[in-house]
Amino acid sequence: MQHIDFRPRGVCSRMIHIDLSDDGAAIENVSFEGGCDGNLKAISKLVAGKKTSEVADVLAGNTCGPRKTSCADQFSVALRQAMDAIAAGEAPASAN
Repeated sequence: MQHIDFRPRGVCSRMIHIDLSDDGAAIENVSFEGGCDGNLKAISKLVAGKKTSEVADVLAGNTCGPRKTSCADQFSVALRQAMDAIAAGEAPASAN
């Protein structure tokens, strides 16, 4: 399992904790600190066991109110960064 702690920008959540499969191809677990509790818990349940690339594609560009991003969009940013690092043969770095 690969673990990533990602600090989102421009949204209400303060941190996203992500567990990916060893090869990074699937999401094992995700949890959010802060943000809209019920919605983010639902996202966590919906993405568990799903392909990392598919989830990143679906959630990318999602906005929240007047913001140009959302917690879901920031989650997709974290997934893309992790996939890029894994593809480059690096361990995904936790972003602070």
